[in-house]
Amino acid sequence: MNNIRLGILGGGQLGRMLLQAGLDFNLYTLVLDPDEFAPCRHLCEEFVHGDFKDYDTVYAFGKRCNLLTIEIEHVNVDALFQLEKEGLAIYPKPASLQTIQDKGLQKEFFQKHAIPTAPFRLLQEAAELDAHQDFLPAFHKLRRGGYDGNGVRRLDSPADFGKAFQAPGVLEKLVDFELEISVICARNVQGEVKAYPVVEQVMHDEHNLVDYLLAPSQIAYKLQRMAIEIATHVTTTLDIVGLLAVEMFVTRDGQILVNEVAPRPHNSGHHTMKANATSQFEQHLRAILGLPLGDTEPHCPAILLNLLGEAGYSGEAVYEGLEETLREPGVHIHLYGKKFTRPFRKMGHLTVLAPTVEEVKTKAESVKNRLRIIA
Repeated sequence: MNNIRLGILGGGQLGRMLLQAGLDFNLYTLVLDPDEFAPCRHLCEEFVHGDFKDYDTVYAFGKRCNLLTIEIEHVNVDALFQLEKEGLAIYPKPASLQTIQDKGLQKEFFQKHAIPTAPFRLLQEAAELDAHQDFLPAFHKLRRGGYDGNGVRRLDSPADFGKAFQAPGVLEKLVDFELEISVICARNVQGEVKAYPVVEQVMHDEHNLVDYLLAPSQIAYKLQRMAIEIATHVTTTLDIVGLLAVEMFVTRDGQILVNEVAPRPHNSGHHTMKANATSQFEQHLRAILGLPLGDTEPHCPAILLNLLGEAGYSGEAVYEGLEETLREPGVHIHLYGKKFTRPFRKMGHLTVLAPTVEEVKTKAESVKNRLRIIA
């Protein structure tokens, strides 16, 4: 594979971990990112400082590659269509990416292909909310550009309409769910599909935030099979080549509803670097290179703990409690190469491993507050 010039749009932590996996494939790698201090900068053969949302920049970058992928979906898809027309292999395909970039198109796609999802309505502007008071409580989501919970506002009554976005959005009915789960699917150039075991997000009782990710999920086997079947269906119907993370709700009455999808490596798959036979990053490369997909089976239960910058600290990152944390057997750290921290910025993650679910929960509870990222 010495002749592969792999371009990656986006140079953040996902690209960094993709590059780390790519070392085993002998790839020549190029990365485009608007941040001159991006985590990928010193790990690739060529780093291009530029805007992946700009048509000319993406087009020029693509002409330097013979295979192109992404680590962030908010890129200029028009340039990708032109590059594809000129013969460049691009995965995920521009048509798939175009649908996923727009949450409204995502929702319409789910509806058209009988993929279970929460009821929704499409709005062009916040002023239209008055005509949809019967749909509350609901979430107002930006159609484009949202990430990590940004671009989502909860509206419980007309009194909340002032919080709505002044831009095209999706009004999504509030779902009475028991928990959130994720399935990461891989599909290669030949159409082979493999899914990773279901992962569940365990919420903090008081803060209503994700406390940790548990793999594999402990939901009923029947629900796990249903979730994997739905995720596989979404992956093939969207004609994905590469990875697709399918985030879902398990409702209190036993349904599974698709929330959103992401066509790239995903936070809910980071544990696979230590806990599974094949990491999600290696799997993505196998898929886009047209190689057989790897084994997705887990070695043992795992918990993923995100490492966020501490509130009240901004500046050059200092890792307090690192040695104490790593003395614990089965605890692995992955730092994202970000020099500067700020409140709640994702700076890395911990993967905690143990022979049983109860043991991994106990160990994660013991270490999760030992490591603090300050300045």
